[in-house]
Amino acid sequence: MSEFRDKQAHPEQAKPERRPRPLVDLVISIVIPSLILMKLSGEDRLGADGALLLALAFPLGWGVFERIRHRTFNWIAVLGLVSVLLTGGIGLLQLDPEWLAIKEAAIPGIIGVAVLASTRTRFPLIRTLLYNPNVLNVEKVHEQLIRHGQVEHFETRLLRATYWLSATFFFSSFMNYVLAKWIVRSPAGSEAFNAELGRMTLLSYPMIAIPSMVMMMGIFYYLWRTIHGLTGLRLEDILANQRQER
Repeated sequence: MSEFRDKQAHPEQAKPERRPRPLVDLVISIVIPSLILMKLSGEDRLGADGALLLALAFPLGWGVFERIRHRTFNWIAVLGLVSVLLTGGIGLLQLDPEWLAIKEAAIPGIIGVAVLASTRTRFPLIRTLLYNPNVLNVEKVHEQLIRHGQVEHFETRLLRATYWLSATFFFSSFMNYVLAKWIVRSPAGSEAFNAELGRMTLLSYPMIAIPSMVMMMGIFYYLWRTIHGLTGLRLEDILANQRQER
């Protein structure tokens, strides 16, 4: 009864926790806008500007919905919105397509530089992206590292993983630039430009996103093997969701 009264007194606490839905996020924030740009940019349909505005509405609307519903930022929606906004600006201002290739390379490149620069601080970004309490049982891992006297050894391995993590973003940056130069050749703001843009976005997943994901999984595996080797903990002891279930 007390738990029921607590939920009545604090109804916001009764809201279900948001579960990650990467496929839904990708479809709404990336795939649908890409298809709109490819299929609806013709003058006999929405036109280049109309298609761009409709494409923007999907990641923007999804991000706002997630913010209101779960009180959290959907970073895939934010990324999709920023990407479409920057690309839309290039199209509306009719800039040289070279700027599109620069923009495509700049976002992951900046993240890669930030990851690399974070190694010079007390808080390397790998702690935010992989080695954090939402992914791993950091508290238990740290206790075991202290017990085995392996804290310094682990920090060295974590630094190495951070370098590899930055390399995945630099790979993405380079491939984005190559893909944009290869596919997008029409004048910015034209129907052909929007169609090429949508095709580039769709192709970026098998050519860039999937290899990058495989590289990230490799880094996570390296991190798990390091933790297992230094502490003796099993995978089920390391993962954060196992800690919460217990």
